[in-house]
Amino acid sequence: MEPSGHPDQRHSTGARQPVPNRRRTMGALAATAALLPALLATSACTGSADAAATADREVTLMTWAPSDTGAADRPGMTALAAAIGRELNAGGGLAGHRVTVLTCNEHNTSDGATACARQAVAAHAAAVVGSYSQFGSDFIPVLEAAQIPYIGGYGLSTPEFSSPLSYPVNGGTPALIAGSGLQLVEAGCRTVTLIRPDTRAGDTLLGYLAGALGPANVRLVDLRAPEQSSDYAAIAAKAIGEDRPGSCVTSALGPEATSNLLDPYRRLGPKNTVLASVIGSFQQSVVDSTGGDSGPLGGAYATGWYPPESSHVWDALRTTVRGYGSSDAPIDVSDPGVQTTWVAYEVLRQAAQRVGEGKALTSKALRNVLDSGEPIDTTGATPPLNWGLTSMLPSADSPRLVNTSVTYQRVKDGRLTEPHPGFVDVRWVLVHGTPPA
Repeated sequence: MEPSGHPDQRHSTGARQPVPNRRRTMGALAATAALLPALLATSACTGSADAAATADREVTLMTWAPSDTGAADRPGMTALAAAIGRELNAGGGLAGHRVTVLTCNEHNTSDGATACARQAVAAHAAAVVGSYSQFGSDFIPVLEAAQIPYIGGYGLSTPEFSSPLSYPVNGGTPALIAGSGLQLVEAGCRTVTLIRPDTRAGDTLLGYLAGALGPANVRLVDLRAPEQSSDYAAIAAKAIGEDRPGSCVTSALGPEATSNLLDPYRRLGPKNTVLASVIGSFQQSVVDSTGGDSGPLGGAYATGWYPPESSHVWDALRTTVRGYGSSDAPIDVSDPGVQTTWVAYEVLRQAAQRVGEGKALTSKALRNVLDSGEPIDTTGATPPLNWGLTSMLPSADSPRLVNTSVTYQRVKDGRLTEPHPGFVDVRWVLVHGTPPA
């Protein structure tokens, strides 16, 4: 692993033959770029200012995510970006422009995220797309100074929902935890225990969950978990308590912490307590690895941003992974980070088409399209997305949180399924309003 703050840059070139006709093609990221000598001296990322700056017929994009760090790793996001780049170029490019996709390891550090953002600036990237980092306060100002749009971040920091150059495709953790509360009200819970990180970010989750539970008079219990702990036996025992009917537990922990929680939860074997979580804390691959219906997640409720991995919405994503993915970089289609990258590149693809063939695909041109107020259809992965003024959330902290919808899911027969397909709008909870009549 390289030192913190020195992101790795990876790039891939060329492509295989284009996949057969299908309803829509997302496209591909090829990085045939030469190295940036001056930048690499300090950032260890790859890229080419010359390739990025070749005006009208080429366009440079960037995707970053942490790798080789442990719990925060999302290597599938950058691997998918590279695959999309290869597919795009195999199909004629992005609105006629050959694509160079730079990928960067931000190492889950402030210095790493800043270095990746600086590389995007040095490479004259038209956009940063489908990326993951919790250090928005550090990298967003770098992108803002260069007027580079940030399309489809994972939603881990407040600046992603407030910067006028950020175009989030999901509602972040606030939408998920509000949706989890509404889902558990619908499931008949009378007490909900929230297991969440003992951090400032964890503190903010309480208000959203309380807003969802309050109108139904459901009791909320706050159970804070040490962020770096690997022993969750005591936490699991407190959450289950007397294991009464109507008792429910929802967790908003990271993937590794959730895995550490599931083992003692399984050993305790509660008979009445209902388990729930948010997608991102666990996903289909975790259901599989913990025993499916016979494991601790059998019957568990989950709240997600998107339809489950089994949905036909992801057929095109699966085709891209099969046709253009690399055996050296596995891509888990059930990973919400991978799905976010896919949705972000779909937004980019449609925005580029609206800029038009033969026109320069610049940061400004993309921003003009995204700010126009015309909805962008993500073909069922989300409701139509629109960052125009009329779609802004009436919130000083999160005005860019325009997608306030979630999906309800539940583990049944070992698979995450939708009890009732479709999106549930939690906007009223996020603005601390009253439930719709």
